[in-house]
Amino acid sequence: MNEPFVMFSPAHVAGLAAAGLAIAAIVALRTALRRPAANRAARYALASGLVASEIALYAWYTIEGTWGLYALPFQLCTMTLWFSVFALLTRKRTLYEISFFLGILGALQALATPYLTESFPDFRYFHFFLAHIGIIAAGVFLTAVDGVRPTWRSAFRSLLWLNLLAVPAGVANAITGENFMFLARKPSTGSMLDLLAPWPWYILQLEAIALLMLFGLLGIVKAADFIANRRRRKRNHSRIDPIA
Repeated sequence: MNEPFVMFSPAHVAGLAAAGLAIAAIVALRTALRRPAANRAARYALASGLVASEIALYAWYTIEGTWGLYALPFQLCTMTLWFSVFALLTRKRTLYEISFFLGILGALQALATPYLTESFPDFRYFHFFLAHIGIIAAGVFLTAVDGVRPTWRSAFRSLLWLNLLAVPAGVANAITGENFMFLARKPSTGSMLDLLAPWPWYILQLEAIALLMLFGLLGIVKAADFIANRRRRKRNHSRIDPIA
């Protein structure tokens, strides 16, 4: 029998390390991944991996006989996973904004405080970390490799999208008694929501926290661009013109 998942255990740290390595690899290889053939192969591989992770999850539910209403696709990360797939395949601006902001925001929070009971080497452990790392990788790839950039306006639009996605999740909660997007109650496994007010007030607090996190993601990209541009100007300035 597998051990239960423990936050910040070696299994959790290994998952976080894998996420960090995936992000670092995409950023480090961004120049090579801009070549048309490599770019197409990488985008399709990422999209296929995300789709495969969901197919594998549904197959696992079937094999284990554990299908339930909780399997409905109304969790934020489930929805942003599919947005990420179509963003990788189509490079549509709106899909990118949702994939970058909401995908990375939701997946980072999930990785930091996993809503998970099974640990290594259970299937659910691998699915959880691979799917969430894939969501983050999609947003990072489209930004670092394809050069798509978030904006202040897109941050506000993403907050609007977050609220729109919460509508079907809330309706599903009311009908099924589930807890999609943690709108009905705080997760039982512990999360940052434990630091907030009781239900339903923490939902209002999350609006402000989400906006701050969206701006934080935008700030990281802006800072990275500023540093890259500064280094580029310094290199150009330091070049010595050839003697005529």
